[in-house]
Amino acid sequence: MAGGVLGAIGGTPLVRLEKIFEPSHFKLYAKLEGLNPGGSSKDRPSVAIIERALQTGEIDSDTLIVEGSSGNTGIGLAQVCAYHGLRFRCLVDPKVTQQNVDLLAAYGAEIEIVEHPDPVTGELLPAKLKRIEEILKTEQNSFWVDQYASPENSGAHYRSTVKEILRDLDGRMLDYLFIATATCGTLRGCLDYLVDHRYPTKVVAVDALGSQIFSNDRHDRLIPGLGSGICPKLTPTDGVHKVMHVSAIDCVVGCRRLARTEAVLAGGSSGGVIAAVDRASEEIPEGSTVVALLPDRGERYLDTIYSDEWVHDRLGDIAHHWTKSIKEA
Repeated sequence: MAGGVLGAIGGTPLVRLEKIFEPSHFKLYAKLEGLNPGGSSKDRPSVAIIERALQTGEIDSDTLIVEGSSGNTGIGLAQVCAYHGLRFRCLVDPKVTQQNVDLLAAYGAEIEIVEHPDPVTGELLPAKLKRIEEILKTEQNSFWVDQYASPENSGAHYRSTVKEILRDLDGRMLDYLFIATATCGTLRGCLDYLVDHRYPTKVVAVDALGSQIFSNDRHDRLIPGLGSGICPKLTPTDGVHKVMHVSAIDCVVGCRRLARTEAVLAGGSSGGVIAAVDRASEEIPEGSTVVALLPDRGERYLDTIYSDEWVHDRLGDIAHHWTKSIKEA
């Protein structure tokens, strides 16, 4: 029995996906991180960062916890801070969904909207970081989570996520691991563990077109939680087998096909991961074991990715792709 809701974080199921690429010459499994209590893989670093800071005395019951997030990290932190009775201020951007605002508020988080992007880059993330610096100067007892650089972010996945995958494969070799990128905490933690323990697993990083993590081709990104407006400090400098960039259409088609074929309702970045697996399928040897890490669940995207009207308005008439191979989308 878990000791409180935070004890239920981790241990998410690894399930076989047998229908989405049928027939397939490799075995595909999905790690369903959306089944964490806060709804995403961000629960892991959220609890790791906050509880580590409590243990070391960096924060106490009067500390203001600060982070910039319009999505899963903010919700994960709001949950952890509510459990520990901590004050949390979340900086969001104008594109934040109403559902995420409502979730943050339900946990008691303070919500501050950063309206204007950074004038140099045109990105909202640098503007959020500047505002965080201002808060740290004016609020004497404040703590910045710093998800893009905290070693506890990648450490949480090093200590749990990849170990769970290897355990649940029950002795089968993990040949390929596909991971969506944003802060690069999941990517760095899983990759470091596999390298340190000399696993020959090929790790594939899935990034968004327009992201600054692995490319300088900057432009707007439609799908939240995939890619970044900066290159995070946690970005691996080597060891990644391949970087694959996916579009908003890839993400939507991947999500819709995942829901229709496997009955898995997953978030936008998960669709991108599925698209990447499909595109890489021709280079994956027969009989390989492939794991797709799916970061969150899809209920938070019912008004966007799973809304026919939203998709049509932003991406055009792409509904015919639900029944096609993602490579044709």
